[in-house]
Amino acid sequence: MRQISSLSHTRWECKYHVVFIPKYRRKALFGQIRRELGEVFRRLAEQKESWIEEGHVMVDHVHMMVSIPPKYAVSQVVGYIKGKSAIHIARVYLERKRNYVGQHFWGRGYFVSTVGRDEAVIRAYIRHQEREDRRIDQMNLV
Repeated sequence: MRQISSLSHTRWECKYHVVFIPKYRRKALFGQIRRELGEVFRRLAEQKESWIEEGHVMVDHVHMMVSIPPKYAVSQVVGYIKGKSAIHIARVYLERKRNYVGQHFWGRGYFVSTVGRDEAVIRAYIRHQEREDRRIDQMNLV
């Protein structure tokens, strides 16, 4: 799992756990849009020389572990992914020719933490979070 990457004069390993939500935490990520977003996020990350190592799209939020080179700020890459994916969603799923001012798909902020020694724990959390959410929901029904 440990992979040291390099640029011309830099060797680096910068991984971040990122979580963001649709505006008002709407349950808007389901069906075809949910299946397609993973590939959209991967293509957008590659355009910023980053890559998504692990990810999961839930109905009301997105988890991903992203490896970002030190020449880019985390906010720059996450903002790019959120902005371009919102345009893609508006054009493909909301049938809009352009993204109108004042209409946003993603909420303004995001959560980010660095991934260090607990990388395996974060990978497992991202993979199994949906199952855990369902288990907790079932417990609340009882």
